[in-house]
Amino acid sequence: MPMQEVLAGAKKAVPIVLGYLPLGFAYGALGRIAGIPLPYIIMMSLMVFAGSGQFIAVSMIAAGSGVISIVMTTFLVNLRHLLMSASLSTFLQEIPRKVLPIIAFWLTDESYALACGELREQNRSHYYLLGLFGTAYAGWVMGGTLGGLFGGIFSSAQATLTMEYALYAMFIFLLVIQLTEKKLLLAACIAGLLSLVFYLTIPGSWYIILATVCTATLGVTLEKCQT
Repeated sequence: MPMQEVLAGAKKAVPIVLGYLPLGFAYGALGRIAGIPLPYIIMMSLMVFAGSGQFIAVSMIAAGSGVISIVMTTFLVNLRHLLMSASLSTFLQEIPRKVLPIIAFWLTDESYALACGELREQNRSHYYLLGLFGTAYAGWVMGGTLGGLFGGIFSSAQATLTMEYALYAMFIFLLVIQLTEKKLLLAACIAGLLSLVFYLTIPGSWYIILATVCTATLGVTLEKCQT
């Protein structure tokens, strides 16, 4: 039944929501501290829905940066979504085309990780994916709204500390639940090592994208060699 699929997807998204609530709260609090009105804080979560992009946008707005600079910076930061979309698209051949724009908009690092893990094990309907992605989206918007409402009582340092703790904890959890095979563990170790090497040797924020591309290329090559 469609509703049962939606509820199953929503249940799967609970770990993401538990991470998004404090992260979203930190974003809303930082936006409030930066002097951004509450309606705009909520609107950004509703229309942008990109955690790192929103944090960067808030910091640049607080610093007085221009619109073009903010747009270009957030665009470059979120280029990794091209890689995630290309990877996830191989599992969505049977999904109705009218649903794909919604899934594309709701796609994040965390929902991508969970969705890929689920779709590798079994076929899932678009109702399940809408439940998973939509619940994560709702959790982020709720966290940002609460942060915008009550974030004024916190300092910038407290909001940043909350963000960093929640972000690391959520990604560690998502990584652990994906490590179901030795080859996935090996890929995670290689990606982490390459990220560190690129971070130390290449200026800018390209190290994650480069490590992802290199690890994915290596994985595809090894899979083809084995077959």
